[in-house]
Amino acid sequence: MIARGVVFAILSIGVVAVSWRSFQNRRSHGFYRFFAFESILVLLVLNIDRWFSDPFSVAHIASWLLLLLSLVPAFDGFYLLIMAGKPSGQCDGSPNYGFENTTRLVTRRSYRFIRHPLYCSLLLLAWGIFLKDITLWTGIAVLAASVSLYATAKMEEKENVARFGEEYVQYMSRTKIFIPYLF
Repeated sequence: MIARGVVFAILSIGVVAVSWRSFQNRRSHGFYRFFAFESILVLLVLNIDRWFSDPFSVAHIASWLLLLLSLVPAFDGFYLLIMAGKPSGQCDGSPNYGFENTTRLVTRRSYRFIRHPLYCSLLLLAWGIFLKDITLWTGIAVLAASVSLYATAKMEEKENVARFGEEYVQYMSRTKIFIPYLF
C-alpha cells in the first residue's frame, strides 16, 4: 500500500507540473482537466496489480478493447489539431498547451462527429482501466474522471465559442460531445 502511495505521489507531481498554469484560472478547461488526469491516475494506481490477472475474463477483454479503442481518437485528435488547426503556439498568459491554441476550427474526420476526441480518448481510457478491477473505490474514481472530463469539455466549449463565435455554435449543433450519434 505504501508503494502505491509513493507511485501516486511521484506521478501526481508530474501531473501538477504539466497542469500548473491551469490553476491560475479556474475558468479554464485545464483546471478541470487536472482533476480528470488525477482521477485516471488514481484508477491506474488502484488497479495496477490487476492489469494482467484473469486476462480472458469478459471484464478484461472489454477493458482491453476500450484501452485500444482509446488510441484512435487520441492519435487522430492530436494529428488534426496540429495539422488542420494551425496552432499559434503558447500564448502569453494562456494556461493552454501550445497545440490547443488553434487558429482554425477543426471539423473533419473524428471532429466531424464529436467535438472532443481527446477527452473521448481519456474517457475510454478511464473506463478501460476501471474494468480491470471493479470496486467501490475504482467506481468512485471513474465517475470522478467522467464528471471532470464533462466539466472540462463544457468549459472548453465556452472558450471555443469566444474564440470562433457563431461558427463554433453551428458546429456544436451538428456534433455530439464525446460519442458519435449518442452523447
